[in-house]
Amino acid sequence: MLPQETPHKVLLVDDDEAIRELTKAQLLRKGFEVVTAGCVTEALQLIATETFDVLITDLNMPNPGDGFTVLTAMRHSQPQALILLVSGYPDIDRALATIALEPDEIIVKPFEIAKLSDLIREKMSSRKPAPRVGKQRVSVILHRCLPTILREWLTRAKSSPELSHLKLTDDDRTGHLPKLVEDLVARLNRPNAPLLESEALTSSSAIAHGRMRSLQGYTSAMLVHESRILQVTLFETLQNNLSYLDFSLLLPDVMKIADEVDAQLTQAMASFTEVRRGEAAA
Repeated sequence: MLPQETPHKVLLVDDDEAIRELTKAQLLRKGFEVVTAGCVTEALQLIATETFDVLITDLNMPNPGDGFTVLTAMRHSQPQALILLVSGYPDIDRALATIALEPDEIIVKPFEIAKLSDLIREKMSSRKPAPRVGKQRVSVILHRCLPTILREWLTRAKSSPELSHLKLTDDDRTGHLPKLVEDLVARLNRPNAPLLESEALTSSSAIAHGRMRSLQGYTSAMLVHESRILQVTLFETLQNNLSYLDFSLLLPDVMKIADEVDAQLTQAMASFTEVRRGEAAA
């Protein structure tokens, strides 16, 4: 007697309960093992704790990018899994053509659920092993992407009405930003550093940056705005490198980024105010 084939384990992610249950029932009848999730948070928990052969996820869930979040997590954590992305947009394949985390198949709604099992078996039988992507810490990614971070920050700053009215050269506008990012990377690399530090280490770069901004004619609101642009640029850099991220360390590192950027802003603001007071007293 031949040994019975182990059923493929499928993670099915869709916020529409009716579609989710209908698809699950069809796959169960075809011999698949099916685990369902109705939201991204639930899906991410399952990906972190269980192993799957196949992911079927809807792209268009309540929050923008939800389907991409699930896809990215699965591609990173379980690169051998077959990924089927369901979308209501017929041209989504063109939009995804340049994305490194492209799914194995895009299924356009409406589709015949009855044919889904045949598609999965066909894809699984012809699937080649996926190359594993080396995991990197946030600090490694930020250090590697420093030129991109500076370029993207500068582009945002020059296009911001709150900042662009002040005429500065690119070097003057960037200021101490390279050293501030290097200080951030250094903190991320410190062993056993607490997530949040009520007494952050003194940053000579942040202090010098605040003084320079005061002399350049910045306002306190402009200092806060450029700091916000820095955080946006840092997090966008991580978003663009999700396939490399070590997710086990992502949350504490993100908390450290937010805390360090805020600490740098606080020190820059203090030196900025000190210069302004000196000018007023003169």
